[in-house]
Amino acid sequence: MAKNLSFSYSKLGMYKECPQKYKFRYVHMLPEKPKYYFAFGSALHSVMEYIYDVKNPVFPSLEQALDFFTKDWNSTSYEKKGYASLLKEKEGYEEGRRIITSYYQKHQATFAHPLSVEMKSTLETDGLNLISILDRIDYLGDGKVMILDYKTGKTVERAPDQLFMYQKVAEMSPAIKSLVQQTDPSVKEIKVEKLCFYHLPTLKEMYFERADDKQIFEFWQGVLAVADDIRAGKFAPTPGESQCRWCDYHDICPVFTGKDYSPSAGAYGARLASSAPDSSNQKSAPKTEQEDLSDKIDRCGAALAEYERLKKEIVSLMQKQGFTRHFGVNYLAELKATSHMHFADKQKVVELLRSLKLLQKTLVPTQSTVEALLQDEAVSPEDKAKIAALGSQTQQTDLELKKTE
Repeated sequence: MAKNLSFSYSKLGMYKECPQKYKFRYVHMLPEKPKYYFAFGSALHSVMEYIYDVKNPVFPSLEQALDFFTKDWNSTSYEKKGYASLLKEKEGYEEGRRIITSYYQKHQATFAHPLSVEMKSTLETDGLNLISILDRIDYLGDGKVMILDYKTGKTVERAPDQLFMYQKVAEMSPAIKSLVQQTDPSVKEIKVEKLCFYHLPTLKEMYFERADDKQIFEFWQGVLAVADDIRAGKFAPTPGESQCRWCDYHDICPVFTGKDYSPSAGAYGARLASSAPDSSNQKSAPKTEQEDLSDKIDRCGAALAEYERLKKEIVSLMQKQGFTRHFGVNYLAELKATSHMHFADKQKVVELLRSLKLLQKTLVPTQSTVEALLQDEAVSPEDKAKIAALGSQTQQTDLELKKTE
């Protein structure tokens, strides 16, 4: 008897995106690199699970939810989350706090316990072990339920295919039926009455009526066709700009290498695995406060070093092209020219300032304090000229970044 194929909506989506990518990920078992949008989505899903925890009779306050989010967020480094820098991770953190706060402002007065949150269902049907995680199931009474799926990406509008799969799972799952019967023992069968995508960044709720039998049949035939192709080993790549642009498997893809990948050909899988999160879902032991401080110091130092390197490269490129202002997607860069005086003979400077009765204004005649006298309106132009004559002027160009609207 053939073994059931382990399947999920995310696997279906990856195969449709590119069968070769599916093969790398689920046949060769090569992990993808961490993606910041997955980490961001996972963190917000955890907060929603915390808010609606059916085991907790009292809903947490906004402050408790934000505290939970912070602790969960800080449990992994920005690299393991897939962020390019500490700055980008901080932007993600602040956006998460904004979303949670806005969610509370909209819904706190009407919080109600759902039937379940983050329910993992494994359903054996049509030769598949169908694995689904249903973000939230609300009981509507009379055996009817609503399935709600949280979304955190940039795309707001979505096709309801994923909800169609969840509808099939919910109406066939003995575990979900058992949950409903604990609330309403008279129920004989489950019916999905409503389906909803909830886009957390915009607080937009997209409702769909239950799919009819024809829609479910056509959708399911498509699922079974994909499953048959996987069993038959049909993994031909489907290259395209959207598929290939951010793919982690460029280095080994036959589209780019001209040859099939062999697992023994290199250490690509090990390289990816070293940068991927632990697939066992086991969190590491909590850090001590001292270890956490040391880690943050090192991460901050690395981020500052990267910032200084990029700043020098940007200044050089802008000067080469004669630009004083240039736009990125999210930031504006401007060159700011500043002049500095250099005083080589400190003793002559001290003697001159004493004779001009300006020494007391500098407290200690350092480079910066003497230079400040040249901007002091109380110092006469003649005295400024005498001071400037003892130094040499250099010009430095600095870079200023501003967030664009």
